[in-house]
Amino acid sequence: MTVRAKKHLGQHFLKDEDIAKKIADALIGENYNNVLEIGPGMGVLTKYLLEKKPKVTVMELDRESVAYLQETFPLEHIKLDTTSDKFKIIEGDFLKKDLTEVFNQEPVAIIGNFPYNISTQIVFKAIENREFVPEFAGMFQKEVAMRIAEKEGSKVYGILSVLTQAFFDVEYLFTVPPTVFDPPPKVDSGVIRLIRKEDYSLPVDEKLFFRVVKTAFQQRRKMLRSSLKSFNLSDSLKEEPIFAKRPEQLSVNQFIELTKKLSELSAD
Repeated sequence: MTVRAKKHLGQHFLKDEDIAKKIADALIGENYNNVLEIGPGMGVLTKYLLEKKPKVTVMELDRESVAYLQETFPLEHIKLDTTSDKFKIIEGDFLKKDLTEVFNQEPVAIIGNFPYNISTQIVFKAIENREFVPEFAGMFQKEVAMRIAEKEGSKVYGILSVLTQAFFDVEYLFTVPPTVFDPPPKVDSGVIRLIRKEDYSLPVDEKLFFRVVKTAFQQRRKMLRSSLKSFNLSDSLKEEPIFAKRPEQLSVNQFIELTKKLSELSAD
């Protein structure tokens, strides 16, 4: 049995075993048992995860892929842990699942060759569930992977960079050419690793922080005194040096400091 790649699901099946193994090796943490692979397709990455990790769950939306996985990884051939299954297949949409229910509030590392069309939504959901996600690794369109990992001062540094790096340390690992996929995409891919920071809470109101970052980058070419005018900045605040900068010039810590200033403004 083979699975036909479906364009509407953004499927490009990885066929290079060496790259699949390298992606599986990207998960380096040991302080958790559960690993969730999103969009396993035909399981080229899955088999290496099963070699490395105590418990692997795969979540797949495509019924044809689910049938293939059930045939390729029959449950009776998977060694069972003394307390729970080593391997589980869940048919469904990751973006609609409650991770705390699926994993009973246990920590879970996320990994996958992510469909390009929902990859940023997957990252945002990992950020939203960061209390339970100590590590995250996967393959994205190269441009998106670089954006997540990029530091301030770059034209590709933006909302995704700041919000991810506020809670995770990000490392760009390697680039993957189109030729290792079937069908090949039109662009290169990039693999990154996110490791949750020891202190992954913010010293400011989180909702305000998200709002400040998103509002600033909506007009990324303007100085902050202009792009953040909806916050009703006082004349004296506008004269502070940070408000003469553009959003791409600010580090994550500077965005935190900026949020503190705006929080004090709203408290007055």
